[in-house]
Amino acid sequence: MQNKNTPTFTSTFEQEVYEGLTAFPKHLSSKYFYDEVGDKLFQDIMAMPEYYLTDLEFNILDKNKAEIAELFGGNNTEFSLFELGAGDGKKTKILLRYFVENQISFDYRPIDISQNALDKLEESIKEEIPDVKVNTLQGTYFDTLRDIDKVNGKRKVILFLGSNMGNLLHPQAVEFLKNMRDSVNAGDLIFMGLDQKKNPQTVLDAYNDKTGITEAFNKNILARINKEMGANFDLDKFLHWEVYDPETGTAKSYLVSKEVQNIRIESLELKIRLKAWETIHTEISQKYDDEIVEWLAEKAGLKIVTQFSDSKQQYKNYVFKK
Repeated sequence: MQNKNTPTFTSTFEQEVYEGLTAFPKHLSSKYFYDEVGDKLFQDIMAMPEYYLTDLEFNILDKNKAEIAELFGGNNTEFSLFELGAGDGKKTKILLRYFVENQISFDYRPIDISQNALDKLEESIKEEIPDVKVNTLQGTYFDTLRDIDKVNGKRKVILFLGSNMGNLLHPQAVEFLKNMRDSVNAGDLIFMGLDQKKNPQTVLDAYNDKTGITEAFNKNILARINKEMGANFDLDKFLHWEVYDPETGTAKSYLVSKEVQNIRIESLELKIRLKAWETIHTEISQKYDDEIVEWLAEKAGLKIVTQFSDSKQQYKNYVFKK
């Protein structure tokens, strides 16, 4: 039971929280996991031994950096490197260092929803690789993609690492790829990391570690609503639950209410009653294979140029063009 007198929203965050918690079933967007606390938790997740994605992609980039550099900046072509969801840039710095060391002409334009993450990234790059020209852009993927095609006449390369497109269901992914297609020109490239289908237990362990870091990361969205909207969520009254369907390749994260709860969100003037064991869906993490990726690309009007993988084909970086 909840009141549904629609309030006046002061941010997209407020609007999406209102819409998600008054829907059935309830849901919240994983993009709001991130603030100063969430950024640190995600860095901790990437360092976990169970979270195989980071190490696999790191090794792929390191092993293939010369070929990637030739692909991006061959024939001394100057380019702008846009990165969606740049985070702390740990993996990207492999490429940035190589580009600088080999006098490849480029500038780096990291994009992230978290200004805190961008500030820290810019600071670390200036300290570690001072020759890189950095121009940060704060915003969501969809907002910034609309602006990418408005930059100067340089060749564009869009970098999207970490299998972050996996947060989208296939219909959303097709629309996202169409937006990417519309933001690039004929000679531009899209370089995207996509996690592959694998042993289901390996996937579950990556999103439900025994130390509870992933649980804290998911619950941080409730902590943000408490802090920024004056809500009274008790984080201890929620269970973090992960499921994985090996047929579809979809991993889903939920926050499950352990008991009946009455929640009030002051800034939204919203009261919500949660039943015992009612769920709030917080995230999906889609896994892929070549057939699915080819289908998504075709639907979006993109063509796969090449791909890079680890030796066991557990993770791949695909290169697309119009």
